[in-house]
Amino acid sequence: MLALVGPGPRCRWAWLAQAALGGSRGRLSLAGRGSPVSPRPEKDPAFWVTHSRPYSTADRTERLDMSKFPVENIRNFSIIAHVDHGKSTLADRLLELTGTIAKTDHNKQVLDKLQVERERGITVKAQTASLFYNYEGKLYLLNLIDTPGHVDFNYEVSRSLSACQGVLLVVDANEGIQAQTVANFFLAFEAQLSVIPIINKIDLKNADPERVEKQIEKMFDIPGDECIKISAKLGTNVERVLQAVIERIAPPKASRKNALKALVFDSTFDQYRGVIANVALFGGVVSKGDKIVSAHTQKTYEVNEVGILSPDEQLTQKLYAGQVGYLIAGMKDVTEAQIGDTLYLHKQPVEPLPGFKSAKPMVFAGMYPVDQSEYNNLKSAIEKLTLNDSSVTVHRDSSLALGAGWRLGFLGLLHMEVFNQRLEQEYNTSVILTTPTVPYKAILSSAKLIKEYREKEITIINPSQFPDKLKVTEYLEPVVLGTIITPDKYTGKIMTLCLNRRAVQKNMVFIDQNRVMLKYLFPLNEIVVDFYDSLKSLSSGYASFDYEDAGYQTADLVKMDILLNGNPVEELVTIVHREKAHPIGKTICERLKDTIPRQLFEIAIQAAIGSKIVARETVKAYRKNVLAKCYGGDITRKMKLLKRQAEGKKRMRKVGNIEVPKDAFIRVLKRQPDK
Repeated sequence: MLALVGPGPRCRWAWLAQAALGGSRGRLSLAGRGSPVSPRPEKDPAFWVTHSRPYSTADRTERLDMSKFPVENIRNFSIIAHVDHGKSTLADRLLELTGTIAKTDHNKQVLDKLQVERERGITVKAQTASLFYNYEGKLYLLNLIDTPGHVDFNYEVSRSLSACQGVLLVVDANEGIQAQTVANFFLAFEAQLSVIPIINKIDLKNADPERVEKQIEKMFDIPGDECIKISAKLGTNVERVLQAVIERIAPPKASRKNALKALVFDSTFDQYRGVIANVALFGGVVSKGDKIVSAHTQKTYEVNEVGILSPDEQLTQKLYAGQVGYLIAGMKDVTEAQIGDTLYLHKQPVEPLPGFKSAKPMVFAGMYPVDQSEYNNLKSAIEKLTLNDSSVTVHRDSSLALGAGWRLGFLGLLHMEVFNQRLEQEYNTSVILTTPTVPYKAILSSAKLIKEYREKEITIINPSQFPDKLKVTEYLEPVVLGTIITPDKYTGKIMTLCLNRRAVQKNMVFIDQNRVMLKYLFPLNEIVVDFYDSLKSLSSGYASFDYEDAGYQTADLVKMDILLNGNPVEELVTIVHREKAHPIGKTICERLKDTIPRQLFEIAIQAAIGSKIVARETVKAYRKNVLAKCYGGDITRKMKLLKRQAEGKKRMRKVGNIEVPKDAFIRVLKRQPDK
């Protein structure tokens, strides 16, 4: 007989089942019908001296007493690494080892809770879990944050590090140091966190942990004997990781005696409970019933619930300084919970924490509902999703062809695709996503224009608002400093690819005998769409790529209009570098030719820069065979009929209106990697 021990309705089912079997009212036991229930050993304080995990998460109504964990017994740490180096697998083993989750064969990426993460096999959202671990007779509270590895989700990593005092830097024993490994190390280094290097996947046939150890020593100046060699998949040496966390990472600098100071480092929206804020306490205590104030909005809230994530929500009596948990305080509006906000007790104001540097969008795309009647539903979905993903920027926008919508800013193309996928999966919405563009700048020339725009330097996120050359002194395009780490045999091919993308080489360093690190200054619009795919193809998947913002540079940019029979189409306007105008214009014209339906008159599709046509395609007209009734006779009779038909077509072309169907816009505006 299976034991049912949960609260609420479960108890009623247990009682009914027991009654049906003729047993006494109470909980079912594994021992058999009517067997007495053994007393719960966790009620005895002596139980925790020998057991590493102090509480059961099966019963959410049982509130944990977090006062048993003084600040010196708390460790807050993140796991950082390049994509697919085993962060989530290591997190699974740590959860199993501390008894937080049961040890089964089904534990694969337990902290990757989103459907999109399961489907793609990548982490896109940082997740928190509290672990309890007994070491040398003391009970420790370890707060673990599993972070994403892809460059597009770098903002998640930097936010997670603000709630930590140390990091586990995981490196694949087979792949070695990759581009994102370097980027994440320097994020932790700048935040002055303790770094514990972990060499993972030592069980692989081609693993070479000694080579990776030398790479870590050369690149990061960390002694090789500090590296811990593990296999997260098999659980080899994982216990040493927990011991190193306790020994090498300092406890948080916080005091319970100080006033409450809580940093909101993440938040989600629940339809019934409102905003759930993930908080790190830098001082004081918070409990249910406390009145707290948001430093950002100055609004007062009453705390309804506090708890920890292990990894599911677990209620606690209170949260104390140095601890990481969640807090629900009746925030019903998504705009009220700003990530980076500081919460403090009512009438006990404190100096707000620095918060987070706002994310800088690298890619902009238009988002429109497929049907305008869905506009309000999509608006609500975007608001709720941007609460959970604060790196997305939102601007209202409208289009003659696609109606009302938004211009959204993302950190990269994968970020854009994941956001779109989450909208569809979590909020059941269908959207039209236009081709991605990057933010350009223009320096205005006349005082009249400066007065009109209220600034000399304007940012252009919508290509249709690109100012004319006569109005500006110069155009600026965003540039990024790209880091490529590759086996040296692919160096020649990769250099050619970079030169074709207008990149300038800045540095070249050999990490070891057969791996090289290249640094290039790239125009952002050259790498935003398909550079990563091309790089992976050239290097047989071995090269890795990471980039960081490097400001703006002067560029010879032009606005390219698409004309249909001489009439410009606003939605298809693009900003291109003058050198690339012809191939890009030709591609768009070819796509349009394939998607615009034929008419009774000829349609000329042209790509134009000002008055100069750089590419053209023609959609041929449907044509009635006017010579069908002529079974012979004089040629002049045939010529007369053909001339009359040509005049009719010419007249029809003057008055005929080309309506571009919406699905044609979608096909042309969507990114198509094959073209």
